[in-house]
Order: sequence, then structure tokens, then C-alpha cells
Amino acid sequence: MDLKLRGTRALVTGSTAGIGWAIARELAAEGAQVVLNGRDAWRLTQAVERLYAEVRSAEVVAVQADVGTAEGCEHLAEAAGDVDILVNNCGIYEAIPFEAIADAHWQRLFDVNVMSGVRLTRALLPAMKARNWGRVVFVSSESGVCPPADMAHYGMTKSAQLSVSRAVAEGCAGTGVTVNAVLPGPARTAGAIAFVERLARETGCAVAAAEQAFFR
Repeated sequence: MDLKLRGTRALVTGSTAGIGWAIARELAAEGAQVVLNGRDAWRLTQAVERLYAEVRSAEVVAVQADVGTAEGCEHLAEAAGDVDILVNNCGIYEAIPFEAIADAHWQRLFDVNVMSGVRLTRALLPAMKARNWGRVVFVSSESGVCPPADMAHYGMTKSAQLSVSRAVAEGCAGTGVTVNAVLPGPARTAGAIAFVERLARETGCAVAAAEQAFFR
């Protein structure tokens, strides 16, 4: 499939693994120049090497930055340059009973999951509007409309992404810029596998049983 993306520049946050890396790979395969992003230098290098190995024609730039901070977002936006496609993918999650979720946990998830997208979109959207073409995608979650009981703070951030993406989309009406959110369910990424294995240890059951309970 030719998505007509050759020559465009795409930034995918949190793209050293999981859904973010898969999105970056597909964009590279479609001919887009891809800006990979992650906090860890070693993982970022590994992601670049893997992308070159799987997409021989890939054009890749790697920017190490923690998008959970204002400084990290500013650095990433400057390093990424003129971006045509922004995928706000970076996100973290954890399972904690509501009564045990401390203020720091609420704040950390909000900073990473919500404010990263707010800051980067705010920085890169004006140039998209000036060119009258751009694509902004927020990777939300089905948890944004059906929040898990033991992940209230995560569900809150995903609901917030839906609100932000809709508001920004309304502000782009009449332009060549589109803003959307996607709501994936659980995906078998390395992070999700580690999450299920941790649940199994905490509940004292087999990994397969923990996975079945999680999906139920």
C-alpha cells in the first residue's frame, strides 16, 4: 500500500520498542523520514539498528529525550525540525489499587502520557498549519473510555488525550491538518509481557492464568 508519505518527516515518541517502534517501522517502509525517540541511549541505538536492518531504505534520525519533562520536549521539538507527522505515542502504565495511588504517581503519568503530547503538538502544530498539511495522532487507549479499577490514573490520562485531541482537531478545522486519536487495546509488546509476568508473581499464579485474568 502506498500511503503517499514519501518525502514527509515523521516523529514518533517512545519509539524504541512496542507500538511506537512498530509505527515508526511502517512509516519508514512507506518512505517517510523517521525521527525515533527514547530516553535510554542504548535502547535508542538498538532501535535504529533494527530499523535499518528491517527497512533497508529507511531514513532515520534518533533523538534521546525524556518527553515526560518540559525540557525534554523542547529539546526533541528543536532536534526533530520540520515535522509533517507527529505521533504522540509515548506512554507508561502501572497497576495500583486506587487507594494506594500517591500524588507522585498521578503526576508522573500525567506528565508522560498527557503533557508530552500537549507540549510537542503545541510546538510543531504552527508549522503544519503554515504549510497547510500535517498529521497529528495521539495514541490513547480503550482504557480512556473503560478505565481499569486498578489503573485509575492511567485511564485518566487516556481520557485526557481524547479531550485534547478533539479540541486541537476543532482548532484545525478548515486547514490541511488533521488530528486524531487511536484507542488500541492490550498488545503483546515486551512491556505488556513484563506487566503480565509481574501480575503472575504478585498473585502467585502461572503467567498464562494471569494473562487470562487480565483479559477477562
